[in-house]
Amino acid sequence: MGLREDLERFREVGEQRRQDLAEFIQYGDLGGSGPDAVRVPIKLVDLPEFQYDRLDQGGVGQGDVEPGDPVGEPEEGDGDGDEAGEEAGEHEYYEMDPEEFAQELDDRLGLDLDPKGKKVVEETEGAFNDTARRGPRGTLDFAHLYKQGLKRKIAMDFDEEYVTEALRVAGWGVDEAFQWAREQNVPVSRAWLEERARDLDDTDRWTSIEEMEAELDAEPTQARIRRGGAGKVPLRREDERFRHPKIVERRERNVVVVNIRDVSGSMREAKRELVERTFTPLDWYLTGKYDNAEFVYIAHDAEAWRVERGEFFGIRSGGGTRISTAYDLAEAVLEDYPFSEWNRYVFAAGDGENSHDDTEENVIPLMREIDANLHAYVETQPTDGVQTGTHAGKLRDAFGEGDGVAVTTVTEPGDVMDAIETILSTEDNDEN
Repeated sequence: MGLREDLERFREVGEQRRQDLAEFIQYGDLGGSGPDAVRVPIKLVDLPEFQYDRLDQGGVGQGDVEPGDPVGEPEEGDGDGDEAGEEAGEHEYYEMDPEEFAQELDDRLGLDLDPKGKKVVEETEGAFNDTARRGPRGTLDFAHLYKQGLKRKIAMDFDEEYVTEALRVAGWGVDEAFQWAREQNVPVSRAWLEERARDLDDTDRWTSIEEMEAELDAEPTQARIRRGGAGKVPLRREDERFRHPKIVERRERNVVVVNIRDVSGSMREAKRELVERTFTPLDWYLTGKYDNAEFVYIAHDAEAWRVERGEFFGIRSGGGTRISTAYDLAEAVLEDYPFSEWNRYVFAAGDGENSHDDTEENVIPLMREIDANLHAYVETQPTDGVQTGTHAGKLRDAFGEGDGVAVTTVTEPGDVMDAIETILSTEDNDEN
């Protein structure tokens, strides 16, 4: 194995040894990644390289001194030697785009969200597979017309010579022959029999119809067509079909995600970190799934306001909590994203505390009123804290399965993957 093969092998091993995705989401440094690139730390082995001994300057024992001579006083260095550094060392990363991240998260959780295309951005003419009863003569589907005519000919066809022989049965006339043909399911008309009977001779050839049937066999339609061809095929206007192209709509898969976070005084650092560990992978996932993803960040205490993503996870206020103010703002923001054109997700997080009766009287009605693919509430309750909030419990009581609402509780980083799975597997997949 050559050096090039060794190098490729070492790189492959390095990528295989990157931090596990679940471990990265739950415990890794999420801040090193951007919205379009997820940087997962990897443990790379040292690549092979040649090293040279800096002391090898002419061989051991060479010089102008004799054995036993003193080597002299040490000389002061020139100051170019390596010194202890104060900067952190660089880490190696495996960089994946949101599409790869979404695919790997699907594989890890056993999910496969199929994004809906909403807004029609292009209509094109496809193949001439659709037909209509009217159209330009140049688009007439003659093959269809001929097939329908041929089917009709086969359905109405019969062995004329065989039926004519029924008129030669002694004592029979048109009425008896017509009744016999009806019983035999022969599609012959009375008018045709009358025309044949006019010039018919030898009308007593058969003593009975049973004798005729014993002596003669009707030739099947398929055999006659193979022998003599289809002949004249009746074509009718009612069988005409005109080809036209199928209109193909290309729908753009757009998504807007509204992230809501409680920033009141009770939302301390441990709770804020749990929100970040849950919301950030969801943002990456939806970015990877959709053609166009936009994100709105709303912070709230007793009031609500929009913030940039950079301050969303770190901001903290000393006010009270009124969650409905955030949903009021979200409803106003989403007016710019019609549900007919945009997929919409509304994710909220907090420690479950809310002002008296705000959940029942305001939040729950607003969640029902705001059209969205999915509503979710993430309750962050670290194990070292005292649980006092009731908001999550009231949401669980209000919404059942099939309502497109996910409610989950995260007490430690190890719960984050379960929370993400709960949220992504709850989406209402009904077409809207």
